[in-house]
Amino acid sequence: MTDLFFYGTLRDPALLDIVLGRAADTTPAHLPEHAVVEAEGQSFPLLIAKENARAEGVLVRDLSERDIARLDFYEGAFDYALMSLTVDTADGAADALVYMPPVGRWPEGNAWSLDAWQARWGEVSRRAASEAMGRFDTQSGESVRALLPFFRNRAWSRMIAAEGAPQTLRTSRTIADVELKAEDGGYDGFFRLKPFRLRYPTFDGGMSEELRRECFVAYDVSLVLPYDPATDCILLVEQLRFGPIHRGDPVPWVLEVVAGMVDAGETPEEAALRETREEARLDLDRLIRVSGGYASPGYSTEFYHNFIGLCDLSESSARFSGGLDEEHEDIRNHVLKFDDAIRLIETGEINAVPLQMLLYALMARRPELRADA
Repeated sequence: MTDLFFYGTLRDPALLDIVLGRAADTTPAHLPEHAVVEAEGQSFPLLIAKENARAEGVLVRDLSERDIARLDFYEGAFDYALMSLTVDTADGAADALVYMPPVGRWPEGNAWSLDAWQARWGEVSRRAASEAMGRFDTQSGESVRALLPFFRNRAWSRMIAAEGAPQTLRTSRTIADVELKAEDGGYDGFFRLKPFRLRYPTFDGGMSEELRRECFVAYDVSLVLPYDPATDCILLVEQLRFGPIHRGDPVPWVLEVVAGMVDAGETPEEAALRETREEARLDLDRLIRVSGGYASPGYSTEFYHNFIGLCDLSESSARFSGGLDEEHEDIRNHVLKFDDAIRLIETGEINAVPLQMLLYALMARRPELRADA
């Protein structure tokens, strides 16, 4: 049996229970001559040596080999390694193992607060940890490590979804009226394919038969159509897309809007601005929200946040490259007149529905936007 001292996010009782797969008994403790600080730009803290300081935390005693394996599986995603140190408790000093961050990996920030972390990151971290630890017996820690940011993004999508939308025309029923049961199987990777069974109340007052279905679990995505009202030009992105490849389309390069995942902690607006800088190298003057909705609600969780982005395209060349190398993006950008884009819908060359939808949304707003330019 092994004792561990936790000073950071695993001081959150619910998160610790998820990682261990059981309820944990904790004892308040502190580590002398150390402090807990923020890792700049990250959602977790660092433990650093610091004179006349003390790092508050909890001690968990008598952890089994399986407990340690689960903790290593989770903490390994952050490259933390165990070190033996001596902590202080109300009953005296105690030797314990501590997960230490790699030296110099992240810049040190301000003092870290558990309460502030729980308020901002607690729920998304618990949801992401549940998905990660669900793979403990089937996948390697290395493979889960690569996917952890996407677990967090999926968790964030569920939190955004929980905000709901009006029910003025729709039924007053809610998800609580649906009998939903998960089943084993499916696929767990960058995307998820989840099999499930369900029964639901029908509009004639009865209850449906039990149905077996599958759902494609994706992400929330921000879409932006950059538009310059002074020149009446728009910007489109062109890239190879896998859907057309597997549909058998002979030309799988697609004209689209700027698009990207809403990262955990971001608003859809923040994601829209970030993606426009990354994919199109543009700083928008104004972001106009058009709508939000499911791309294909019959089988997918993917949800689009749709925007028109006002900007200056007068200095942009007709074609130039964008995207991030680290995301393996090979993107060509096109600047063209609005009327030319509409003709590409009519010919079928613009065959991505989100772009079609945002062009028609722009058509309705275009007179006013051009008058104000």
